[in-house]
Amino acid sequence: MSLQQRAIADELMDADDLDAATYAAVVGDLAKVNVVTMAARPTLSFVERALQGRNAFKLLDVGFGDGDMLRTIARWAAKRGIAAEMVGVDLNPRSEAAARQHSSPDTRIRWITGDYADLAGQGWDMVISSLVAHHMTHDQLVAFLRFMQAEARMGWLVNDLHRHGFAHWGFPLLARTFRWHRIVRLDGTLSIARSYRPAEWPPILAEAGITDARVYRAFPFRLCVERLR
Repeated sequence: MSLQQRAIADELMDADDLDAATYAAVVGDLAKVNVVTMAARPTLSFVERALQGRNAFKLLDVGFGDGDMLRTIARWAAKRGIAAEMVGVDLNPRSEAAARQHSSPDTRIRWITGDYADLAGQGWDMVISSLVAHHMTHDQLVAFLRFMQAEARMGWLVNDLHRHGFAHWGFPLLARTFRWHRIVRLDGTLSIARSYRPAEWPPILAEAGITDARVYRAFPFRLCVERLR
């Protein structure tokens, strides 16, 4: 598969007929991928910088999947005595079921099945996403950027993959080594092929009317876009 242009094929995990148990297993293994690839580091760094010493925040995670990013942020905030009101929203109802299954019963994270656009005007300090941008169409991504720009008082972050040859060809080996779910193995390379390169972000941001966001790489093979207030 050539990586010169973004792939547009559908991923197996997005199939409407994927049963809830399989979906839960897939996003559960994706959470393990996030641990191995240190996916939370740029998000936690963003949250810390956005806070600027404040001791409370209200955060929205769009497309939370397994909910692992929110759980990681919750632990990070609790260790520092920071009051965190956190909400995850996902269009896929199977995500809410998986997140509840993989979270402790006493979690204070609120899981919502629905459209992020319906949550406008609710006083969000931060809006984040992880491994979501490459699932969106161009128009959906532009609309999402505009939503974050309008709604996030402290700042917003897109934490996604970097379309890079080494990551694309190396991921199958990593996935086989850790024996991750077959769908994770297959979708992983496609996700990388569907993701963006640094030079592709500025025109998208410009279309969304955003001129002061930062595009940067995060080791290994993450490409992030952030806007701090």
